[in-house]
Amino acid sequence: MATVKPFRGVRPQKELVERICARPYDVLSSEEARKEAEGNAMSLYHVTRPEINFEPGTSEHDERVYAEATRQYNMFKQAGWLRTDPTPSYYIYAQTWRGKTQHGIVVAASAEDYRNGIILRHELTRRDKEEDRMRHVECCNANLGPAFLAYPDNPQMAAIIARIIQAKPENDFTTSDDIRHQLWVVNDPVAVLEITLRFKSIPHLYIADGHHRTAAAARVAEKRAQENPNHTGDEEYNYFLAVCFPANELTILDYNRIIKDLNGLTKHQFIESLKKDFAVTDMGTNVHKPEQPHEFSLYIDEHWYRLRTKPEHIQEDDPIRSLDVSISSDLILDKILSITNLRDSQRVDFIGGIRGLLDLKHRVDKGEAVCALALYPTTMQQIFRVADTGNIMPPKATWFEPKLRSGVVIHEI
Repeated sequence: MATVKPFRGVRPQKELVERICARPYDVLSSEEARKEAEGNAMSLYHVTRPEINFEPGTSEHDERVYAEATRQYNMFKQAGWLRTDPTPSYYIYAQTWRGKTQHGIVVAASAEDYRNGIILRHELTRRDKEEDRMRHVECCNANLGPAFLAYPDNPQMAAIIARIIQAKPENDFTTSDDIRHQLWVVNDPVAVLEITLRFKSIPHLYIADGHHRTAAAARVAEKRAQENPNHTGDEEYNYFLAVCFPANELTILDYNRIIKDLNGLTKHQFIESLKKDFAVTDMGTNVHKPEQPHEFSLYIDEHWYRLRTKPEHIQEDDPIRSLDVSISSDLILDKILSITNLRDSQRVDFIGGIRGLLDLKHRVDKGEAVCALALYPTTMQQIFRVADTGNIMPPKATWFEPKLRSGVVIHEI
């Protein structure tokens, strides 16, 4: 059963929250962060992407950069831009995007739950990215960006949240990407106990986004436990910042592919090869979006094609083989184009559905790729099924929106 606890959050002054909060460190480049932070000394990018405080081109792994993260974070607190709440609290973090609201509970989640399989993953992590997040957490002694966790729908938890959000939120602001962010502080002892006990009835939490942040937090906890001769398991370093959402409120977008070459095939040969495993329909020049699972859209030579997987290739009883990311990888990228290693291949690139299918068309028309492949979005039920069976999804299978802002609440370890 899931173990969470309230904590004394570090938060921006109310009037500064819009200036401080930033997009997650890993959804933008150094130059994009530099541009977004330009003229704003309070932008959290100065802490989460501290290389922007050096000359352009400075590596984010430069020793000076980690030291700068420490300096900047301490300066934010010394200046009073960030303040620590006096009482251990939970927080309700709501995001409204495209007319839909998701309500997350901000908690200190247990690193031991991650190690013991209570918090389940569905993606592999890279050691170098874990190391980077470990160093950043240790430099600041804080989790500045939360892990994004999901739990199966829970009516009792929904009722608790519904009651809390009747009050006026502590923060209420809309960012430039037209996402509304609201935050409620939950420090009433009865409500805190209710939330803690309700989580204990939830068998598993699932990492939706933030696999590297979660893995890094678990490694920090393990390292500090080894260094502490008086370790008890109750220390703050045993917990990490997470926002937990009910599955039915989450939005998963498609995660699409652009392909750089046809492995020596002509367009006609490629289309003919596809017909062995798919029902192929020429949809003309109008943008065509996949309408159901196991259906794909191909854009090539200024035309869109609908690809419907033939029934013999749909293995619904297999949690991995039934995924559209697996079907497209097995039957198109691997079988026809000989693209076998999606993690390292330079012949394929991945485009989040937030950019839309017109972006795929634009990239192909510009010559960045020879064709584009659009997928139907993965579902939360598929993620749960993969995680519950101990499997790992193929790379680039899920794209969650909206992204959580860093700096709304910070957890110090």
